[in-house]
Amino acid sequence: MPNQTADPPHHIAFVVLPEFSNMGLALAIEPLFVANWLAQRQIFRWSILSLDGLSVRASNGMHLPVDGALGEIGTYRTVIVVASFNVKAHAEDQRLLNWLRRMARFGADMGAIETGSEILAAAHLLDGHPATVHWDNLEGFQERYPDVEAVTQLYTMGRGRMTCAGATTTLDMMLRWIAEQTDTGLADEVAQHFLMARQRPPHQEQNAPDTALGSVANQKVQQALGIMQKTTDEPLLCHEVAARVGLSERQLQRHFQRHVGMSMAQQYLQFRLAKAHKLLQQTDLPVTEVAISSGFGSLENFSRTYRRHFGCSPSADRQQSTTAPVFRHRTMGRG
Repeated sequence: MPNQTADPPHHIAFVVLPEFSNMGLALAIEPLFVANWLAQRQIFRWSILSLDGLSVRASNGMHLPVDGALGEIGTYRTVIVVASFNVKAHAEDQRLLNWLRRMARFGADMGAIETGSEILAAAHLLDGHPATVHWDNLEGFQERYPDVEAVTQLYTMGRGRMTCAGATTTLDMMLRWIAEQTDTGLADEVAQHFLMARQRPPHQEQNAPDTALGSVANQKVQQALGIMQKTTDEPLLCHEVAARVGLSERQLQRHFQRHVGMSMAQQYLQFRLAKAHKLLQQTDLPVTEVAISSGFGSLENFSRTYRRHFGCSPSADRQQSTTAPVFRHRTMGRG
C-alpha cells in the first residue's frame, strides 16, 4: 500500500519544443514511472508543457498531446527542456526564456535534453556552468554561447543544473538524478528493469565521429587527422601535414587510401565542409565569415563547393530542421 505519510511527489515540468526527440522524452519519463512502480508510491509526478498548450509534433512526425501551456499548471521543483531540431528559432522566443528564468528564480532545478541546453543557454541559465552538448552541435553552440562551458561528455549534473546529449544518455542522466533524489538502490533497480548492466558515468565522452578517428589503426594517420581538424580555418598543404607527422607526402597518401579510403585532400575538404555545415545551420554568422572559418579564401569557390556537396547554396541552408540537408559522417577504416 502507498505510504500515506510520504513527502509530496517531486513535480517535474517537461517543456517540449516542436521537432523534439520522442526517444529523449520517453527515456526521461519511463524511469520515473518505473521508480514510482517499484516504490509503490508516487515519488515523482510530471506535466508535459508546450508553448501554446496545443499538441507538439516530434521529429519523427508523431503528435504529442500535452497537459497545458507555460504558466498554466502549478509550480515545479524541476524543469527540463526537451528539444532536438530547429532549436535556433526557439532560442529567440522571449516568452519561453522569461518563463524559464522565472522558474529558476523560484528555485526550480533546470535541466535540458539534447539541444534543450541551447534554450537554457539563451536564457543565461547556464552561464558559468558546464553543459553537455551533442557532438553534432558543439561548434555552433560554442560560437553562440561563449559564457557556457560546453563539454562533450555524456551528461552533467550539479548546482541545480543537469544537461545531456540526448538519445541513450538521457537514461544515464535520469538514473543518476533518481539516485540523488532517492537512493542508489532504487536507481539500480530501475536500471535492472531497463536491462542496463552498467550505468555510464557522466564524464564518459560521447562517441563522436571526430573523436572516433582515434580508432584508425595507423598512428601516423591519426596524427594527420588531428592536425587537419585543428587547421580547418587555415588549411595546410598536404606535404606540410606529412612533414609534421614525419612522413613524405607520398607515404602518407598511401596510408590514407588504405586506412581512410580517400586522399588527404578529400578528407581535409570533408572536415571543412562539416564545419561550414554546422556553422550555417546552428549560428547566425554571415556566409562570408563561415567561408573564412572553414578555410575557403573565395566566397565563389565556397558556394560552388557547398552546392556540389549539399545540393543547395550556403545561404539556403540556415536551419537545422528535419528537412534540411544532412552531412553524412563516414565510418573510418580500422585495418
